Amino acid sequence: MRLLPAAAGSGIVFRRTDLDNFEIPATGRNVAKVSYATSLMRQGVLISTTEHLLSAFIGMGVDNVIVELDNLELPILDGSALPYVQAFLRVGIREQRRRRETMRIVQPVEVREGDKFIGVYPGSGYRISYTIDFPAPIGQQKTCVDLAAEMYGTEIAPARTFGYKADERKLRDMGLIRGASPENAIVLGKDGPENGPLRFSDEYVRHKVLDLVGDLALAGRRLEGHVVAMRAGHAMHTALVARLLKDRSAWELAHVPVMPEAASESRPEADSGMAQAALVGA
Repeated sequence: MRLLPAAAGSGIVFRRTDLDNFEIPATGRNVAKVSYATSLMRQGVLISTTEHLLSAFIGMGVDNVIVELDNLELPILDGSALPYVQAFLRVGIREQRRRRETMRIVQPVEVREGDKFIGVYPGSGYRISYTIDFPAPIGQQKTCVDLAAEMYGTEIAPARTFGYKADERKLRDMGLIRGASPENAIVLGKDGPENGPLRFSDEYVRHKVLDLVGDLALAGRRLEGHVVAMRAGHAMHTALVARLLKDRSAWELAHVPVMPEAASESRPEADSGMAQAALVGA
């Protein structure tokens, strides 16, 4: 995989170099399927497991980038978004000559499915309240974070994906988690992680926030509002995106000063957070 700088206004675009550079924009209209990961498809061409990289782009303030791949699946790396964030910081993030647009929520939008729920409401910044409730040894965890507080790289990006050891055979028989290993996921046994220690005491719910940020990137812009999720997952995350894109009265375009975390030294201008941003180089 290779990440390339892109012109202002380009957005996030995946490019399959093994298929004559076929491009798939990272937008809600290209969502193909969601189960244990989020996949995009356009004209039969698939890109799988997009959420961690998309989360890193939004969390670190990268608006425009071309993601080159020579196969259908993004690398899982260590199961978190931290390796991506570290790579962004190594090459740098630069401002572009175009103002950053955000999707400012002006009316509530909600999606419900039994005891699962996700909604987004008007509010300043980009705030996420997430509650999970899994079988033991996880149980219930809650967290509330404000991505406008420039904490994504240290508090959300390092949180790793997780799974139950007891489910492994069933999932592999279904053709899922083929690349999963103790090196790229928290493996949960009856008594807790088999490959600990955890990076955070609430690492599980933090990872769900990571996934949510990546899935909501498919709205095409960073959100301004308060997202509340309870026992949600990729399917409900992307359903909220579809509902937002369908209901144009629920949001308005706005120019909000959101300073990417990596830009503090490279962008001395007072209004630098209002400009779009791209990676400096591959």
